[in-house]
Amino acid sequence: MAHAEQVCARRGQKFTPIRRQVLQALLASHRPLGAYEVIDELAKSMPRPAPITVYRALDFLMENGLVHRIESRNAFLACAHDHDETSMVAFLICDHCGSVGEIPAAPVAQSLTAAARASGFIPKLSVVEIAGTCAHCAK
Repeated sequence: MAHAEQVCARRGQKFTPIRRQVLQALLASHRPLGAYEVIDELAKSMPRPAPITVYRALDFLMENGLVHRIESRNAFLACAHDHDETSMVAFLICDHCGSVGEIPAAPVAQSLTAAARASGFIPKLSVVEIAGTCAHCAK
């Protein structure tokens, strides 16, 4: 939470109670959560929030690099690294336990962007998801 507070302060953004609660729900989970799973978690300690409220909080958290969206799972994952939504990362998704790790992927992004531009395509967003087995499950 301290990291999120620092990021918001540095960027002049408000870290509202609902944004804080959504991030806390994601931080408490050991796996990515869908928006409605976040709502279910929040409803345990407060009146059930409207979906639009949670989606807006998730958008804010993604824009500030505090949460990632796992496209293939339509789920969200808290991030403690210091980057924004334009930073390229690769997600390591375990097929067995559902855990998701994150690794920097700038060299991959540069190669993909160059290849896309060489074909006349102007890339906007790249998401790299690598499915496999995590170190814990491989034991």
